[in-house]
Amino acid sequence: MASSVILSRSSFVLIILGVLGALFVNPSCSTSRRALDLHDHSLQMQSGFKVTLKHVDSGKNLTKLERLQRRIKRGRKRLQRLNAMKLKSSTSPDSHTRVQTPVHAGVGEFLMTLSIGTPAKSFSAIVDTGSDLIWTQCEPCKQCYKQPTPIFNPKKSSSFSKVSCTSDLCDALPSSKCSNQSCEYYYTYGDSSSTEGILATETFSFGDVSIPKVSFGCGEDNEGGGFSQGAGLVGLGRGTLSLVSQLKEPKFSYCLTSVDDTQSTSTLLMGSVASLNSTTPSSEVANIKTTPLIKNPSQPTFYYLSLEGITVGGTSLPIEKDTFALGDDGGGGLIIDSGTTLTYLAQDAYDAVVKEFSSQMELPEKDAIDTVGLDLCFELPEDATKVEVPKLVFNFKGADLELPSENYMIADTDVGVICLAVGSAGDMSVFGNYQQQNMLVLHDIVKETISFVPTKCDQL
Repeated sequence: MASSVILSRSSFVLIILGVLGALFVNPSCSTSRRALDLHDHSLQMQSGFKVTLKHVDSGKNLTKLERLQRRIKRGRKRLQRLNAMKLKSSTSPDSHTRVQTPVHAGVGEFLMTLSIGTPAKSFSAIVDTGSDLIWTQCEPCKQCYKQPTPIFNPKKSSSFSKVSCTSDLCDALPSSKCSNQSCEYYYTYGDSSSTEGILATETFSFGDVSIPKVSFGCGEDNEGGGFSQGAGLVGLGRGTLSLVSQLKEPKFSYCLTSVDDTQSTSTLLMGSVASLNSTTPSSEVANIKTTPLIKNPSQPTFYYLSLEGITVGGTSLPIEKDTFALGDDGGGGLIIDSGTTLTYLAQDAYDAVVKEFSSQMELPEKDAIDTVGLDLCFELPEDATKVEVPKLVFNFKGADLELPSENYMIADTDVGVICLAVGSAGDMSVFGNYQQQNMLVLHDIVKETISFVPTKCDQL
């Protein structure tokens, strides 16, 4: 039975608990990149395209508890990668010299279906806002993992073309070398996962929209875990090689359905179809929240936001103003990420959130770390039908984003707990996808802003 959320006191919301098989409160919807002339023709589209996103666990025979545990485990692994994203010393393949190889986030929570080559061959790829390179496994494979579709054979495509070593595209790679007049790349993801191969261009198709000469990595040696859900990865970061940058589209957006909705698909919108005018009902225009994007020269891939504070149940938390600020060394800050499940906050801020929730929740705390996998949980009374929880507001610069309770509280009537879906971070904080459920998240690349719009994502 679906549960619902209704507003109670001004600083609290009331969760009405349904008969839940395991986890979650079902949601009710309420609330300049680097410019290079990479090609001899424009890739700009007139109308953009819309593609569906499927969660990596979709279609698997998992309980709600198992799905949550898998999400949290992947999210923590990704967080470790994100916090390892500073340049580190690494040995380049086939070389005895030490080079500086940037580490990338890699691995996400959602898959998109696209096609490559002429004739077009369909495959699924992980969508990742935390990296830039587009790549897929290619024949001949030195080392490739098992994928659900045939591995792409460039010899069978008439539109495949290798990128020369003198190309701006090759220069844009973080780590590359020239071999037989071809640009070879090496891209690593922070936990010994990597892809290595030849940089090339191909025709990519997204639904009915075909785009020629898109740069991608033709991966012949792909190692490590986390990629096997798809045949490669589509980077949506802010860097030169990402799909967003190559298409030169001013906007893109995504809309993620409820984590508890195993039937519906989420949506990625690119170009003019991502405009708020085309996706936002008039009743929600007043609820649009827009905040500026911040650039970090040390980590140009990520979408950084300016988080100025957090409010719990009407109480503005005593968090130092520089808690989420970027450091002079490029560390710190807060990014918005579609591939990390929970929101992870700098330790001082996390401690303040936990302390305030513990103070305002009129329920005893209960240790459920071994079952649910979350740090702060409260015991549900037997036969409880409703629970009052404090409102949670993220005070971004120019945008006070009040989250629906289903975007930060997880109720499990079987285990008898209700938990806060927030964790503690290391150097960098992350605004995760659990907090982005049923929101259209618009990235305006030209204006350098991100907008949040309450949206029924399963109806886009």
